[in-house]
Amino acid sequence: MFNQICDFENLHKAYLKARKGKRYRGKILEFGYKLEENLLKLREELLSGNYRHGAYREFVVCDSKKRHIKAAPFKDRVVHHAVCNITEPIFEKSFIYDSYACREGKGTHKAVKRLQNFLKSIRELLASRETRPMLRIVAGKERKSGGG
Repeated sequence: MFNQICDFENLHKAYLKARKGKRYRGKILEFGYKLEENLLKLREELLSGNYRHGAYREFVVCDSKKRHIKAAPFKDRVVHHAVCNITEPIFEKSFIYDSYACREGKGTHKAVKRLQNFLKSIRELLASRETRPMLRIVAGKERKSGGG
């Protein structure tokens, strides 16, 4: 798996992901100027065990609320994406459907929408006459287990 992470094509794909939406920033332009050389050097550092993660840059963003951000150097972001390119498909299969954090096609907005759908279903169920038999079943199970 480590060799897959260090594969040149994977590192190039990781570079493209890491620069997405940020391609005209200084450090990214600098890295891209000698892209092949930088990726080969990074690959060699990884394979030889000489790679060291750089210091995080800290700053504050004030959009909808004040947030403290810690950003990894660009080279390290390339490594993060290289690792995720290989490991995400492996782990993705084992995640439950309703796990939304840091997953492709998921996220906070979809999690909130899913929760709202669940709450709507529960409200509809509780408003229906079919609720009484279900509540009796739940109450019976609770008494048998010693709860409540």
